[in-house]
Amino acid sequence: MTVAAADGALSPPHDWTPAVWLGAPAPGGLALPSARPSLTGLYAPRGVWLGDDLLVVADTGNHRVLIWAHRPRFDGAPADVVLGQPDPHSEGPAAGGRGPRRGLRLPTGVLVTDDGRLVVADAWHHRLLVWDTVPTTHDVAPDLVLGQPDATSVAPNRGGPDGSGGQCGPTSLYWPFGIALVGGRFYVADTGNRRVLGWSDGLPTSPDTPPDLVLGQPDPSAHADNRGGAPGPASFRWPHDITGTDDRLLVADAGDQRLLGWTPHPGVDTDADLVLGQPDAVTCTETPYAPGRPDRLRFPYAADCDDTVLAVADTANNRVLLWEDPWAGGRPASSASVVLGQPSFADTGENRWSSVCPDTFCWPYGLSLHGGRLAVADSGNNRVILWERGP
Repeated sequence: MTVAAADGALSPPHDWTPAVWLGAPAPGGLALPSARPSLTGLYAPRGVWLGDDLLVVADTGNHRVLIWAHRPRFDGAPADVVLGQPDPHSEGPAAGGRGPRRGLRLPTGVLVTDDGRLVVADAWHHRLLVWDTVPTTHDVAPDLVLGQPDATSVAPNRGGPDGSGGQCGPTSLYWPFGIALVGGRFYVADTGNRRVLGWSDGLPTSPDTPPDLVLGQPDPSAHADNRGGAPGPASFRWPHDITGTDDRLLVADAGDQRLLGWTPHPGVDTDADLVLGQPDAVTCTETPYAPGRPDRLRFPYAADCDDTVLAVADTANNRVLLWEDPWAGGRPASSASVVLGQPSFADTGENRWSSVCPDTFCWPYGLSLHGGRLAVADSGNNRVILWERGP
């Protein structure tokens, strides 16, 4: 059934439905988390990864990662594994003060590689953590740390030459929020340094392996907003997530209210050839009080795609936009074809300015698309929603 939009336009019908929720059990009310963490509770989750039969969630506000060994099939299903805390009921940064060797501080990006390694962007410890296999028990220490010289160092940009963290280099990180493996390449949204780093041979095996690509800055030591000038086709303000296919790269540049794309994957720092969410590559306008549109984005913090769908978390508009069959013409149309979480493209209110329901959002912050399913980290509602696409 179509829905009339506030501006008279019709919102197209779609076959996506919310199937399972995890976290705060409050459809119809306010989704407030329990003050005591548990295997069923979430607090401001900001990252999610969905596989064939595995779910990983960055439970950001509780400074931990939760793992479901099998894809949850009922509401409120408990997680099987907790990482970053000594047990399912502890919280606090760096394992409540125990330290960073096994502790996390506001983790965001999560993924599992094709060969079974778990990677976590431990954002406020300015590093990436790698487990050689997905842990099956609580409180397992990572096997590899990237972005820091060792497992106990947590300063921005490895502390910089004077310990202040003010100067970045090719192997340093500052608030790495997003991570992705796309077309065999490993990418990091090094958000605080306003750049994307890429390794063409996949996930590096040493913290001292420099990237092959620094995208968005003129050199590995630069870290200014939009390269120190006005926004353009080769700059970022707040790159936050990465996705793509074998022959294209997409970056959610949340601070510039847009998605930038390159076809094929860039080998050097160069201009994007695709912009979604803005009319051109130099306009980065935020419209907090205007009705929503299918061709505009407001703080898009996450994106994911496959051969049939491109999904973007239009976070500040409290919705997820979908481009179905986006590559049919070689590139997505400027306007999304489907909106999730709102009755029309024009609506943008938190939980539709009503109450928490299975199909509403409050600041959707992360998402993962896989096999006709879409996992959304509905951060403001302290939950993850698993959506399914009908036949």
